Amino acid sequence: MLQAFDALLQPARFKDYGPNGLQVEGKAEVRRIVSGVTASRALIEAAIDARADAIFVHHGLFWRGQTGTVTGWMKQRLALLLAHDINLYAYHLPLDAHPTLGNNAQLGLRLGLTSEGARFGEQELGWLGETDHACAADLARHVESALNRPVVLVDTAQRAIKKVAWCTGGAQGYFEAAIAAGADAFITGEISEPQAHYARECGVAFIACGHHASERFGAPAVAAEVAQSLGIAHQFIDIDNPA
Repeated sequence: MLQAFDALLQPARFKDYGPNGLQVEGKAEVRRIVSGVTASRALIEAAIDARADAIFVHHGLFWRGQTGTVTGWMKQRLALLLAHDINLYAYHLPLDAHPTLGNNAQLGLRLGLTSEGARFGEQELGWLGETDHACAADLARHVESALNRPVVLVDTAQRAIKKVAWCTGGAQGYFEAAIAAGADAFITGEISEPQAHYARECGVAFIACGHHASERFGAPAVAAEVAQSLGIAHQFIDIDNPA
């Protein structure tokens, strides 16, 4: 299974914030895999209830800058995985970047954005595409409807939106690159204090639609593809997250 995920997502191409691939080893034979956004205790418990042999996520357990201790929440999650002999696979930036199954591709598909194939930002993770909305407020309402959640919109230009840039998750740092790429609007998961000022001063709309909400689609798409190729069962479990 690891070889199938690696072949599809090509993690060696990326400089990432944590290890991509098999993060926790479980049983050798996998008959059922559960996918989700984050390897939270709630997802692990749900996977146990679903009798999963493996879990596939975007946000794994291990990140650069951690203390390296197995205490508190880390102990609780690892204890559940080890006690039930469940494999944990996690792919971060490679899952964002996949051209058809990744988070950016899948979000664009759900929002009806026509991709130009152009990329921007660090490691070319940001996407550029075309849309046709009379103003950013119209685009924001469309995003809210597609994702079934409210968004944060910062827009002072109130002009037509023809060229849109997007990058899922916590990609607010890509906003300046999106502006430089000529975008009329930028869609991502989160907003930080500086981006509101950039949006107002540069006349480019900023839409924050939720980190979790923007990254719900890549993991199930990839896991379903691999599960089908290997002839095993797959189930996506979405653990609600307001962030």
